[in-house]
Amino acid sequence: MNASPSQPHPAEWPETRELRDTEERDLPAGRHASHKERLMAQIHDDIRDTTAPAAPARQRGPFLRRRILLPVAACALAGAIVGGVALYGDDGGDGTTPLATGPALTTPVGTADAKGAARLLGRISLAAADASGPTVRDGQFLYIASKVASTYPKTVDDKTTVVSQELHDRQVWQSLDGKDGWLIEAGETGDQGITLAGEHPVSSAYDNLVKLPTDADALLKKISQDADKIRDKEVPRDQAAFVALGDLLTESYPPAKLTAAIYQAAAKIPGVVTVDDAVDATGRHGVAVARLNEQDGQRTEWIFDKKSLEFLGERNVQVKPDTSGVFKVGTVTFTSAITQRAVVDGNKRMPSREG
Repeated sequence: MNASPSQPHPAEWPETRELRDTEERDLPAGRHASHKERLMAQIHDDIRDTTAPAAPARQRGPFLRRRILLPVAACALAGAIVGGVALYGDDGGDGTTPLATGPALTTPVGTADAKGAARLLGRISLAAADASGPTVRDGQFLYIASKVASTYPKTVDDKTTVVSQELHDRQVWQSLDGKDGWLIEAGETGDQGITLAGEHPVSSAYDNLVKLPTDADALLKKISQDADKIRDKEVPRDQAAFVALGDLLTESYPPAKLTAAIYQAAAKIPGVVTVDDAVDATGRHGVAVARLNEQDGQRTEWIFDKKSLEFLGERNVQVKPDTSGVFKVGTVTFTSAITQRAVVDGNKRMPSREG
């Protein structure tokens, strides 16, 4: 992940086996899960299909949507609540382990080029249109496996430091209607995972995705309108739309025509640039399509394989000074890599077991 030889790749970070001192344990055992679920419920309530009721508690990993919902000061609090165990060192007695223990993940800030974004997105769109989308039938589940890590501010005894999680596995199962599913995330949910079942479907559910327009202009209009209803007004409207489009690419499995339309729509957003070298969470180098959030100085990067133009993952990089003084330029505040997408025959079923 780290292009800088002076900084370790996340997979090389030393594992911290010991629990933190008791003064860091601000949350009682087991409280982190309930905090996380409440925050995720708010996030998915706010970004939902306009014809659907509120969405259930479900973690969007890790939590890009809060950058639409919340101003910078609140983001740090949201990170602390969601991180729970990772930040406060309480294993909750359920087998979870502290994750946010490593040094802050950093990377050289790549050069952004505004001129080539539309052309690159056009090529990516054509490649996506030619790719095979998922073939699904009633009763099946979508399976998405990824590697993720986030960076958080941590305050102990009035001293704030920036710490990053170890790179870790995340597995999500989601029913086609989004009303059932399962999440297993190392160090966050315990070995057995947690249910994602809820009364109402999440916005990224497959049944919702197939209803979205595949015309780029119509798609951008809908996404922008939906994001505009719930974004914090400090977050620029175009940035909210870019992040919302990116959310359709990650923990979901959109049809090929919709994927192509997402890239075409992104090309129409002012401020979208290319970055000639970006690295996903597993260390794969690629080219990125990105946009800078002028409000917090962070650039959201969608990373693609340079040859196949396949979507690899995404990351957020601090590319301008953080007005809050928390993150230094070059800090990677979030990184992910999609390692597998599949259609499986049931909740918690692994793709290798499918016939």
